[in-house]
Amino acid sequence: MTTSFKLVLERGAVVTGKWKQRRYRVDRLLGEGANGKVFLVSRDRSWYALKVGSSAVDLQSEVNVLQSLAGQQLRRRDAGEPFLIDVDDLQARDGREYPFYVMKYVKGVKLSDYLRAERREWFPVVGCNLLKRLWELHRAGWAFGDLKMENVLVADYGRVELVDYGGVTEFGKGVRQFTEIYDRGFWNAGSRSADAAYDLFSFAVLCVQLHEGRRLQQLSAAQLPQTRSPEELLKLVQANPTLKPFSGWISRAIAGGFRDTGEAVSAWQAVMHRIGTYHNSQPAPRWMKGLFVACALALGATVYWIARTGL
Repeated sequence: MTTSFKLVLERGAVVTGKWKQRRYRVDRLLGEGANGKVFLVSRDRSWYALKVGSSAVDLQSEVNVLQSLAGQQLRRRDAGEPFLIDVDDLQARDGREYPFYVMKYVKGVKLSDYLRAERREWFPVVGCNLLKRLWELHRAGWAFGDLKMENVLVADYGRVELVDYGGVTEFGKGVRQFTEIYDRGFWNAGSRSADAAYDLFSFAVLCVQLHEGRRLQQLSAAQLPQTRSPEELLKLVQANPTLKPFSGWISRAIAGGFRDTGEAVSAWQAVMHRIGTYHNSQPAPRWMKGLFVACALALGATVYWIARTGL
């Protein structure tokens, strides 16, 4: 995406926060968009992602989301590094001040690249982990909004992280940022009001994109806006051997039929356990069965914690 944000931070440059005086050494540019740039930086031998924004107002909405997630993480007493590390301003050479925030650096590969390298058998596990990430956001009252392959990174053993929180929107408000092909309004399947069902619809389209990407693009380009419909998406699902076992789940997500994301995760896991074998009739690998169990145990622990705390 072309951006008018001109701030340049060269490799080796040191960013010093105006208020907290924390120093970060720039390694390289990770990405850029209409409202800022993200750099890989280091501090005290640890790596972070530092996002510099062109507008404090635009960046503050992302900070609010990350602070909400950090608070949720603290209440659950999660181990590991928090979502949000630092918030401050930097002064550029031209004298202008730019807001920035620092979050943990996610080292991984794009979802499509991971499945291509590790085989499609990882799809159910990666899907389960992605749904759990969305569930964390939804429990805090936020929709991710711009869910697409470019905003999902996968690390070892199918661990998933969401990146680019620029589209995250508080429930009940209009989605701030979206990509048409993943948008339920584009498919005449609902509004662009932020809720859990909006993300679950995008997740369903992402599943189709992963396995029937070329046909999905052709479908979206060939139809007139008024003739697009969820039924056309479901035809692609039924025609794909990997997706077909999940067709009931995908149909329900597209129709907005899940009560909440926790129910969606449970239903996804139920499909994982039910299929047991894949479309080629070969038994599921032993490592896959172990991951199924681990995923189920993790969900059970979370549900138990919610019941105890009333979150």
